[in-house]
Amino acid sequence: VRLVESGGGLVQPGGSLRLSCAASGFTFSSYAMKWYRQAPGKERELVAGITSAGGSTDYADSVKGRFTISRDNAKRTVSLQMNSLKPDDTAVYYCNAAHPVRDNYWGRGTQVTVSS
Repeated sequence: VRLVESGGGLVQPGGSLRLSCAASGFTFSSYAMKWYRQAPGKERELVAGITSAGGSTDYADSVKGRFTISRDNAKRTVSLQMNSLKPDDTAVYYCNAAHPVRDNYWGRGTQVTVSS
């Protein structure tokens, strides 16, 4: 099982980044997919989630209207489009595959830094 995040980097406040997560080794289309983030000294928090078929999404209040989660089950990828980035969005972003009865899986994370 692998979840590999990409797309992180340094961006100025107000800028945009698109994170991607490539999945392999499990039945991707059966799993809800989520993005979490963890800033230094803080607990990991849920940022956005999308159901297995992509029909429903959910967002943390802090990112609503700025971030958009999407998935492509044919390509086994999930993405997070992040717009109007703020310094408070600085964190390591993790991809998570969630299932109610099967094991959950995590990627190793990608660093997002928002700074001028």
